[in-house]
Amino acid sequence: MLLQTDYTGGVMKNFDLIEQKMQAVGLSRAAIEAFRHSVSVLTSDQSMEIPESAIEPACGVEDWEELVASTPEADASLLAQAVLVKLNGGLGTGMGLQKAKSLLEIKPGVTFLDLIVRQVKSLRERAGYPVNLLLMNSFSTSEDTMAYLSRYTEGGFADSAQVEMLQNRVPKLLTDTLQPVEFPDNPDLEWCPPGHGDLYPAIVGSGWLDKLLNAGVKYAFVSNSDNLGAQLDTRFLRWFAESGAPFVMEVTRRTEADKKGGHLATRRSDGQPLLREIAQCPEADVAAFQDIETHRYFNTNNLWIRLDALRDLLASNGGVMPLPVIRNVKTVDPRDASTPSVYQLETAMGAAIECFPGARAVCVPRSRFFPVKTCSDLLLLRSDAVCIDEAGCMSLAPECGGVAPVVLLDTKTYKLVDSLETLGVPSLRNVKRLVVKGAHRFADGEALSGEVVIG
Repeated sequence: MLLQTDYTGGVMKNFDLIEQKMQAVGLSRAAIEAFRHSVSVLTSDQSMEIPESAIEPACGVEDWEELVASTPEADASLLAQAVLVKLNGGLGTGMGLQKAKSLLEIKPGVTFLDLIVRQVKSLRERAGYPVNLLLMNSFSTSEDTMAYLSRYTEGGFADSAQVEMLQNRVPKLLTDTLQPVEFPDNPDLEWCPPGHGDLYPAIVGSGWLDKLLNAGVKYAFVSNSDNLGAQLDTRFLRWFAESGAPFVMEVTRRTEADKKGGHLATRRSDGQPLLREIAQCPEADVAAFQDIETHRYFNTNNLWIRLDALRDLLASNGGVMPLPVIRNVKTVDPRDASTPSVYQLETAMGAAIECFPGARAVCVPRSRFFPVKTCSDLLLLRSDAVCIDEAGCMSLAPECGGVAPVVLLDTKTYKLVDSLETLGVPSLRNVKRLVVKGAHRFADGEALSGEVVIG
């Protein structure tokens, strides 16, 4: 049976097959309705691209340093109204991992998860209140993550009912019929992650939004678990609470290394800020997309959200966050080009900046954006250029002068995490740039300085 479609005002009436498939695996009503929105965008006359002609460079971006310099620390009562939400669904397969990326060791015996727990414990000590932590795990990371957290029984970190929210999954759709694909050889390949825009249906469908609001929690700080720089700053929490803004995106200045990343812009028609990803850019506008002087700010994926404003926005949109949709065309089995062509529909959580009237953006120092995407990133974090205190907070060594060293390892030789074991960890606190071409071996702590090119 093929999926029958009938469109009125861009809304697909017959969603039955998709809905049945999602219901069969226990997905929530919020997840189903969010995907209905994505499919309706796909099948409407609405363009899924954001051309250069529709936007202007971002304006009204505020400065983090100025804001926090004039704002006192949040008091205990305000910390009690905060929740840290960490996106923890990534496996890090590009680095050769088959487990949650947050289980990577940054320092000997210390993982991202250990530091997240340290940060929350520190906040709880300051507040005298059990400040909330919520991990948005995927089906792939839940078991490993919760097994690791079993060492933290005190404080409820090991209890999934207290700290876990599961990311949803969505069906891949055949490009010719929009029917949900059937792939008996590997049924797991019938599904794909919906992107981190799934934060919104996940927090509703899991019941966590109501649970947090009922407990008096109003302010969510959301970030990726592999971004060690994303820490809940108590001065900024106070500023956010007092600002009245429903939604704040942390952005930072783009460099040549960031020119393919999503950037902040202003919609020309109404002045609303928006996020444009490269997948939403028409081919003719790619050069403009990558112009880092015109589009100066990119999204760090550190977000501040007022949960009561989120509840009200969802209620006004039938329970759905009306996010832009990113359409990816792939094959069912990405390793086999002969398998059927499918759409994988994704949304980005930062794109919600265009949904909240009064949303704002703040330019943060680069130290708040320290993700691990490659072995080069991981080597830097393992080096003495990065300091981590007992509260789990990261800072650069004083010798760095506030600027992290640039580390560029040979991408073929050092693609997988295991390859770092033979490289060693040199001292990088006096290094501006380290380039390693081919295989090499450093003595642990070997002192380097300035511009260093090996090979």
